[in-house]
Amino acid sequence: MAKNKYDYDLIVIGSGGGGSVAAHMSAAMGKRVAVIEATEIGGEGPNWACVPVKALLHAAKIYDQAKNGQALGIRGSTLSYNYPSIKAWKDLAVHRTGTWQGKHNFETDGITVIMGRAHFISPHEITVNRHHLSAENFLIATGSHDFVPTIDNVDKIGYITFKEAVNLTRPPKSLAIIGAGAVGCEFAELFGTFGTKVHLIDVTSRILAKEDEEVSEVIKQQLEQRRNVNILTNSKVIWAEKDGLAKRVHYQQGHDMKSIKVDEILITSGKLANVDIGLENANVEYTPKSIAVNEFMQTSAKNIYAAGDVTGPYLYVHTAIYQGRVAAHNMWHKQKIAMDYRAVPHCIFVSPEVASVGLNEDECIKRDLKYKKALAPISIIGRANTSNSDVGFVKVITEPDGAIIGASIVSPHAGEMLQELTLAIQYGITAQEVANTLHAFPSWSEAVRVACNKIR
Repeated sequence: MAKNKYDYDLIVIGSGGGGSVAAHMSAAMGKRVAVIEATEIGGEGPNWACVPVKALLHAAKIYDQAKNGQALGIRGSTLSYNYPSIKAWKDLAVHRTGTWQGKHNFETDGITVIMGRAHFISPHEITVNRHHLSAENFLIATGSHDFVPTIDNVDKIGYITFKEAVNLTRPPKSLAIIGAGAVGCEFAELFGTFGTKVHLIDVTSRILAKEDEEVSEVIKQQLEQRRNVNILTNSKVIWAEKDGLAKRVHYQQGHDMKSIKVDEILITSGKLANVDIGLENANVEYTPKSIAVNEFMQTSAKNIYAAGDVTGPYLYVHTAIYQGRVAAHNMWHKQKIAMDYRAVPHCIFVSPEVASVGLNEDECIKRDLKYKKALAPISIIGRANTSNSDVGFVKVITEPDGAIIGASIVSPHAGEMLQELTLAIQYGITAQEVANTLHAFPSWSEAVRVACNKIR
């Protein structure tokens, strides 16, 4: 009788990367599992964010390479594009993720799927669609939503977020992007490639402010020179208004008030956690930015765990999956696994790509760490010559003994190049050990070897 004290052994709230992996793992252990989803099965990554944005960016990259291939003997001056067909390609990429059959995949593993919004009424009970459900354990994987800064009148004249941006049927002729982080820069790259006049606005002193300063500077130059992006840093958008059929954005830069006229406004100012689910009733501590968890992904309520964007500190699908796996293990095993964030990689799909892992130099300085650093421009390696692409670098940061603790790469295929440095940080491999490892010629990874070899 004790086994059936609750309706389920585990209820997962949210079906994205963190929630789905925990649900499938628990079901494989023979647990009775239910998944509650308020919007689309699969969450943001495959439906609106990672997959559709990267599919659109891939199309933009192919178009750009063909259009600018004169140096290689390719005549692309008369090349054109059909944006509805590009959108159809994006839709195909989303379809191929299989999220449309996600409900079936859950049910095949014996997992109950309930569409609706969950709300806690106690640490062991929620309501969904006016029905009460109970569980021994919960995993909160509700994700996040866009943070919209206070901008007078912007709600009245209208704006879009990334969810609408990936479904546009044509690029706007002009666009103000508010927020110059990873998402803002990717959309500047995308629409700038297809001829949109982009104004990229941010309150910070540089774009990609969380990256190494060298990264920000290279990408700033590339967006300005290759995509004709107007970058406005140290600029705060104050208010917006209609200007005929267009929109006028008023921003403060220093002591001056300025404005720009655009067809559309895209807000990419960051994310806030989806925490409006009655957490007070479950004794779960949280802020608007995240649910508090310990190193085992356990909240302040012992039977409730959390994973993914709702917890931070990294808003990536791969960290959500990692957190979901750790949470699923810890809720059913006495031998606990602690999270290890030393080697969290991330990529920004501008051109050239940006990829980083571990600590950057600013973080080392703020922590008062002793460190060594080395930087190798990609222009010195053979692959840059054969690819006619020489913008970028590999930067490596180590402890005084040479153990790698951070790296940043700006290069074609930076995301793939980063993985050996991620492995090095995870397992304590030194820069010299990486440098002493054979790297294929001519490959982009040779720049990693050169950078590591500079650490002495």
